[in-house]
Amino acid sequence: MIDELTAHEAKRAIEAVLMVAEEPAEPLLISQLIEQPPEVVEALCHELATEYEREGRGFQLARVAGGYRFQSHEELASYVERFVLVGQTSRLSAAALETLAIVAYKQPISRAQISTIRGVNVDAVMRTLHNRGYVEEIARDPGPGQAVLYGTTRMFLERLALDSVDELPSLGDFVPGADVVEALERGLRVEEDEPGDASAGEGGEP
Repeated sequence: MIDELTAHEAKRAIEAVLMVAEEPAEPLLISQLIEQPPEVVEALCHELATEYEREGRGFQLARVAGGYRFQSHEELASYVERFVLVGQTSRLSAAALETLAIVAYKQPISRAQISTIRGVNVDAVMRTLHNRGYVEEIARDPGPGQAVLYGTTRMFLERLALDSVDELPSLGDFVPGADVVEALERGLRVEEDEPGDASAGEGGEP
């Protein structure tokens, strides 16, 4: 590890670089800028992140999409949402969010495969997601026609504060277990021998 004086100056340099970076800065790039090995950069960033957390700052130093960036603290999300959403009119539609989720979990995937899953044509939605920078062409299907295969972008990871798609929550977390499904079926099932059913048509409405 480097001496305390050098480490202090290196941390200041890292903060200055990240303050003006438009996207997460990779450790290798930072190491070239401050002339320190990547492992030293990783250690210094970890120290900075710990310092900010200990001091209760409103921002964090997070590792996202393979690099480091400053972002607002998750505990203050409600305040940030108020600021961001005021006057905002270009939110993604439910259809776009559903399509984006399919791409994220099934990538690489073609438009035809996405359409099959959703049951509707997704050309317009995919154009929107592509224009917003959330999906991109990543490969070609080796089969007949060599369809374009899509995947999520680095911007997608940035917006969700993820380092990689491996950090996406498991779909199993959102699917109820067999016992829950069975309980729902029992609760929604109409019993054939409920009291009053047999005489419902006698003297009453047809």
